[in-house]
Amino acid sequence: MRIDCYMSERCGSEAALKENIKKALGFEGLEAEVSFSRVTDVEAAERGLRGSPSVFVDGEEVQPADIAGFY
Repeated sequence: MRIDCYMSERCGSEAALKENIKKALGFEGLEAEVSFSRVTDVEAAERGLRGSPSVFVDGEEVQPADIAGFY
């Protein structure tokens, strides 16, 4: 399993996100390759990201936001 996390340069949720992913994987008894990336607003728009953080599991967004832009 692969988990890719994208956050805006000003997002303050990285530490909590890392801890939550670690806990969830442990609870489910799963292993994953996890990456965390800070991206600019331009990079977010190019990737079609709609929120910060944006989390993808095996290429599929976990909780797609019904918003435009990267917040």
